Amino acid sequence: MLEKGTRARTVLGSFVFFLVAPGVVAGVIPFALVGWTFQATLLGLPGERVVGIVAVGAGLACLVECFARFALEGRGTPGPVEQTEVLVASGLYRLVRNPMYVCVVAIVLGQAVLFGQASLLAYAGLMLVAFHLFVVLYEEPTLRRRFGASYETYCLHVRRWWPRLTPWSGSATSGT
Repeated sequence: MLEKGTRARTVLGSFVFFLVAPGVVAGVIPFALVGWTFQATLLGLPGERVVGIVAVGAGLACLVECFARFALEGRGTPGPVEQTEVLVASGLYRLVRNPMYVCVVAIVLGQAVLFGQASLLAYAGLMLVAFHLFVVLYEEPTLRRRFGASYETYCLHVRRWWPRLTPWSGSATSGT
């Protein structure tokens, strides 16, 4: 269990990182690109904007859950300044290794559908490439060094981007 000061620090750190990273990537930049103005729907299908709202809402709710899990269970933040003490392999992390990135992309794709803005589809594509390169070139090697066999076991059972149909029931929790 986290002591009170540590819990407050990790929750505050995660909140600040939430505002800085996904807040900018999925909020400030899309607003700068399109001003969140409505255009004609992308495909002209009924209910298309509702799909966008659902994608944004689900992505945001899941992203908040992931950030809370990092702070309370991982005892750290998603940011590099105060990394988690333990490997987080529960919640949405039982379905996919990188749910935060998936959530951010879902939020931006949802905005593209909601506002009818094709430029946000292109931006989401660029984000996917950037996220993939960051994960493969930096994040995964760092986690392998930090958590060793626990992370390797986790990688064997949970895919990087494509969610499992059933949650992984194994355990990869490991201290540093």
